[in-house]
Amino acid sequence: MSIPETSKAVVVEGEKIVVKDVPVQQLTGTQILVKVKAVAGNPTDWKHLDYKIAPQGSIIGNDLAGTVVKLGPDVDATRFAVGKTVIGGVHGGSVKFPQYGAFTEYAVLDSVLTFQVDLTESGATSIAEGPVKNFESGASLPVSLLTAGEVLHYHFKNKLEWEPKSPQHDFPILIWGGATAAGQWLIQLAKQMFCYSEIVVVASKKHEQLLKKYGADAVFDYHDEDVIEQMRGKYGGFKHLVDGVSVPETFRQVYQLAAPGATIIPLMNLGEKDIPEAERKTGITIDPTLLYLVFGHDVPFGPHTFPANPAYRSAAVDLVKFLEPRIKNGALNHIPIEVYPGGLEAIPRILSDIKNGANSGVKLVARV
Repeated sequence: MSIPETSKAVVVEGEKIVVKDVPVQQLTGTQILVKVKAVAGNPTDWKHLDYKIAPQGSIIGNDLAGTVVKLGPDVDATRFAVGKTVIGGVHGGSVKFPQYGAFTEYAVLDSVLTFQVDLTESGATSIAEGPVKNFESGASLPVSLLTAGEVLHYHFKNKLEWEPKSPQHDFPILIWGGATAAGQWLIQLAKQMFCYSEIVVVASKKHEQLLKKYGADAVFDYHDEDVIEQMRGKYGGFKHLVDGVSVPETFRQVYQLAAPGATIIPLMNLGEKDIPEAERKTGITIDPTLLYLVFGHDVPFGPHTFPANPAYRSAAVDLVKFLEPRIKNGALNHIPIEVYPGGLEAIPRILSDIKNGANSGVKLVARV
């Protein structure tokens, strides 16, 4: 297969993003070069732009699916070969590696963090939840699936066991934002790995049927003014809590439901500083997750630099090995998908719609 010297990509230029030609990157180590077939948007994409995290000229985007066109020198040839179809994620808008990003025609993936799954092209504009069989559904997986996996396995120390006979933790988990992409994966994984005695979810009631299909035991509607009181009345407090929305308002609500000694996992860099002083409690652990640490290096992120975390990366590698066969056999379902026309030119609209909440319960995808 002939590989061009340049590739169209969505890059940061001034205050906006534009589609322009960039060099196709050379490979090192366990990297693979992928002809991208579909990409998906994430909230982190627009935040990288609005918060000026992404440097000028960087390629943005995190989630993709496509076909392998070249292997790096250290790639496991028993798993990957030219022509194989794959699902993977990158850190788009990276300060250290601005040349990598998902929103491009040819992307570089780290093979040890990549799922090899047989995929075809769908052609549909809307795809209901179900087994991962096409590039469009494949592109919806990487960031949200691995985030959910890291929360349950790395942070909350659940073992990678499929359908054990008894709960790994004999108490309930609270997932606030169950209809978010990460929330839907958290529910599925917590159910299939029997991580908790009960999965308690906060989401809009319009998503209740789908979330209960995935494994939610109870769904509370965040629109209810007394939603905190409802949950307190039934459960008291929770030992393990995840804020799948992770804005100051939801983080404060999740914090109110923390039992003594609880651990809260926000998906953004939120902490006690974001809780009014009068509401703060002693003995609460707040442990944000940052998926970009899976790539094995320090991550400059706004005003902070997060040091490399080998254990976090190792957990992600184990998760890929554990989850890949379950994706292949249909035991795990992708979330509902809406496909936007226009290829890479659709990315600004996708990011705007995510920012404005149009992705409630669905993943927004573009074909490339």
